[in-house]
Amino acid sequence: MTHPALAPGRVAVITGGADGIGLAAAHRFAGLGMNLVLADLDAEKLAAAGKALSEAGAQVETVVTDVADYLQVVRLRDAALARFGDVAVLMNNAGVGGGGHAFENFDGWRKVLGVNLGGVINGVQAFTQAMIDQATPAAIVNTGSKQGITTPPGDTAYNVSKAGIKVLTEGLQHTLRNTPGCQVIAHLLVPGFTFTGLTRRGGPEKPPAAWTADQVAGFMLEAMAAGDFYILCPDNDVTRAMDNARIGWAAQDLTENRPPLSRWHPDWKAAFEAFMARAADHRP
Repeated sequence: MTHPALAPGRVAVITGGADGIGLAAAHRFAGLGMNLVLADLDAEKLAAAGKALSEAGAQVETVVTDVADYLQVVRLRDAALARFGDVAVLMNNAGVGGGGHAFENFDGWRKVLGVNLGGVINGVQAFTQAMIDQATPAAIVNTGSKQGITTPPGDTAYNVSKAGIKVLTEGLQHTLRNTPGCQVIAHLLVPGFTFTGLTRRGGPEKPPAAWTADQVAGFMLEAMAAGDFYILCPDNDVTRAMDNARIGWAAQDLTENRPPLSRWHPDWKAAFEAFMARAADHRP
């Protein structure tokens, strides 16, 4: 079973398509007989990705794109429609890290928010109405992060950008499902620990805990086929049950009036560990 938008001859547009999850998704879509439009800021890597996919038999258009620039995203949309006349899948996947905590690295904050959140907003704004007007099954997949849900200490700028993508995609899906005649649906992709360009800085070898980008892409296609909105990926260390418990604890910081990020607060360390143990044992 596949998602109704994923059909031979239809078109997937992928930002951040030259590497990582975006490139892995491109190979998966190509394997379904789809045409591809890949966007990335790195012209050299983009050309290499397009060449490899073309040699494997896919029809590929590559467009060097800064997703933080709305006019460049509009140009990407126009290039896709000019070449193929259709957009079945829009995967807003481009992302960067390197922001910082709440009161440092102002330039880093601007870059992370501009690419991660601004890029997704630009994609949604530029493509959605055209995809609705096609009157054919279509999907918009926005790449979020568990860091936008549990918001761990560290790169607060990145967390904010990914939290914004979650809220944006939830609102997008609500609007789409309430638009008469609309055949476009949205999905929020939430990868686990994945070995990609963002995480590869720790070394050239994939850590045992990490999934490959292809595993994430495969999980995504299965979840899309099942009609899931939240595509919450596990990895080799973290199960869905563990994710559920961690997300539940984070939400309860608000409802229980605990300190923010209490999971990492020394006064709540024992309580969190006991909570996770009960979740693992399925005790009430």
